[in-house]
Amino acid sequence: MLIINIKDDESIDRALKRYKRKFQSVGLVKELRNRKHFVKPSVVRRNEIISASYRLEKFGSQHD
Repeated sequence: MLIINIKDDESIDRALKRYKRKFQSVGLVKELRNRKHFVKPSVVRRNEIISASYRLEKFGSQHD
């Protein structure tokens, strides 16, 4: 559960913005989507390796 302390002179809009930012940074929605279906640890690791190699190939040689 996320708790946002509202200060005395803070508007509701500002507090809501802080809540949304904190909600996104915690990654709650991402975690819920990942838990929706079980994925074997070997498949998770394989996907991590594939995405890392993709990132390296796509963005790794930007120092040219």
